[in-house]
Amino acid sequence: MSQARPCISQLALADTPNAVGWARRHATDVLRHWQVSSDTIDTAKLIVSELVTNAIRHTHADQEASPYSPLSPVKAITLALWLERGRLVIFVQDNDRRPPVVKAVGEDAESGRGVLLVDALSEKWGYYYPPGVVGKVVWSELLAAGRDPRFRSSDDAGRGHSADSQDAAGRSYRDTPLVVARTLVALREP
Repeated sequence: MSQARPCISQLALADTPNAVGWARRHATDVLRHWQVSSDTIDTAKLIVSELVTNAIRHTHADQEASPYSPLSPVKAITLALWLERGRLVIFVQDNDRRPPVVKAVGEDAESGRGVLLVDALSEKWGYYYPPGVVGKVVWSELLAAGRDPRFRSSDDAGRGHSADSQDAAGRSYRDTPLVVARTLVALREP
């Protein structure tokens, strides 16, 4: 019985605001090359955007200089994509040891929904502290059906949260369509 090798991609970026766009472009190009479905690519782009934005925003939170300032120290963040057996795992490594937190925010809030969206759109997600590294890795797992048969999941009929994540979250992104719509509109803006 032969097993397909996993598809792996890794990209190191400076933790500057333009890294979000580069991370999205990279994820889109790689996932198209791997023949992942367009729905999965759209979801992955949103998750990549949120994880990279959080990595940049929270890494610079304790510094006086803005991340837009040339005086701000630049560190690296890493985006990794792993596709195997119908599962896509997105990893973002940053330089901050603080854990990601799902926040309750009002409907009109302009920020603070990143981890909430990752929680709502992921089958599973979490974080860990790799040995010998200053920061943490936040990861998100998605079902990744595609045109290539080795990427089809046994659940091609529809996407749903695992029992664990649904119970833990107590909600679905379908419960908050206004939040998702606003986020998608914001991603499409230049």
